[in-house]
Formats: sequence, structure tokens, C-alpha cells
Amino acid sequence: MRDAEWTAFLQSALPQLGRSWPGYRKVRGLVCKRLARRLRSLGLANLDAYRRHLATHAEEWRHLDALCGVPISRFYRDRGVFDALEDLVLPALAGAAAAQSRTTLDCWSAGCASGEEPYALAILWTVRLQPRFPRVDLRIVATDLDERLLARARAGRYTASSLKELPEALRIAGLEPADGGWRVRDPFRRVAFRHQDLREAMPEGSFDLVLCRNVVLTYYAPPVELEVMQRIADRLRPGGALVVGIHESLPEGLAGFAPWPGARAIHRRAAD
Repeated sequence: MRDAEWTAFLQSALPQLGRSWPGYRKVRGLVCKRLARRLRSLGLANLDAYRRHLATHAEEWRHLDALCGVPISRFYRDRGVFDALEDLVLPALAGAAAAQSRTTLDCWSAGCASGEEPYALAILWTVRLQPRFPRVDLRIVATDLDERLLARARAGRYTASSLKELPEALRIAGLEPADGGWRVRDPFRRVAFRHQDLREAMPEGSFDLVLCRNVVLTYYAPPVELEVMQRIADRLRPGGALVVGIHESLPEGLAGFAPWPGARAIHRRAAD
């Protein structure tokens, strides 16, 4: 089948899933390969047959939605964001927590894929920041809708390609060689991984820091974006930080945020 046929199918199907076609332009090849495998597994000859299958098998839409997940995850992806977290954001959040006599800094990695982001945060905090704030611990909850990716995250094993942006000192401190790759060391594995679809469920509690990068604001349709991001915002403490992708913008209508001074793609929730 030609690219134009796949494109036409995605342009018609994605809005029915609450997803946005523009976010898929550059990654449509990946989704189409998955979809082609799905058609073969169902014994369907072409997309017209798959459209008829969708019309008569409502549960297939969930399968299609799962095929549209695009995980791109590695340690210290967009290093400037992590530099800003280390230099500006985490010290401010930890200082505020200490001033309120809180002993825990609560973080949520939303759309954590195979776990590189929350583990990188755990390593960064423990190695470089906790010595400055010895009475404050970092609690990390990480969620994703893909159970297979979460299984990889819980295993905590990665190839060298996932680590190429991680500073060497943090790699040495946080990971150990294992079976030709790398394994997150036990002291940094206190991440609570949970299976959740952001459109349906979110972890309970209030958070000082939420990372929601290259998930909602890239792949979801505008009404879904606003609804999900508002519920995420409601879980942020006043003065808390929201991190999005470096090419993403907060949706129109999401009030109460200002850019974090000196930091790219990080927004601060207004204090009460």
C-alpha cells in the first residue's frame, strides 16, 4: 500500500481516538509498520478491510490506539532541561519544601516509557542535590499506558545507546555493567511504576514536579490536550514545576502558569 493510503487512514482514524494527525507526520512510518503487522495477524488484505473490521469490532479501537503510542526515551533526553532542573528548579522546590517542614519532594514522570526519565531524575537528585538537602527525599511516581515498556522500566536494564547523553559521572554512579549492557543500581530503583492511561487515570496526591514531555501536547487532539493538562495542573502544588517537551507549548486555556526564569520548556504554577 502506498504512503498516501496509510496517511489518509491515519488522518481519519486518529481524531476518533482523541489523537492529532500533525504530531504523527514524522513518525507515521513507525505506526504504519505496526498497523501492517496488525492487518497480517488479522488476515486482512488491506485498509478497507480493516475499516470494516473496526466498524464491527469495537474492541479493535483499543488495539489501534495502542499501536499509536510513540515511545522515544533515553537518559537525559534534551540535556538542557536536566541542567535547568539541577541548577534552578530542584533547588528551588527543595528549598520551598524544607521551608514548609516537608521531608519529601514529590515527582511524577507522566508517559515514562521504558523508565529512563525517572531513573535519570533519581540519579541526579541522589548524587548531586541530596547532599545539599539531606533532610529532603525525592519520591518518584512514573506512569505509562504500555505494559511492555513498564516491564522494561522495572527491569532497569539499558543499552549503551540509551546512555549517550547521560553525564559520565552520573552513569558511573547510577548504573553498573550487566549482560553486555547497563543496569540501574539498586539505590536508585525506588521508582513506583504504574500502568495508567493519562486520558483515564492519574496518580493520587499533590506533586512538586511533573514531567509530561512529548506525550499529551504532541500526540493528542486539542480538546484532549486541555482536559488532560488541566487535570495534571490540578495535581501540582502551588509554585510547582511542569516540564513539557522543548518543542511543545501549553494549550490555550490552561491558566495559572508562567515560564520558569532561565529554563526552557519548564513552567511554574502560580502560588496561591
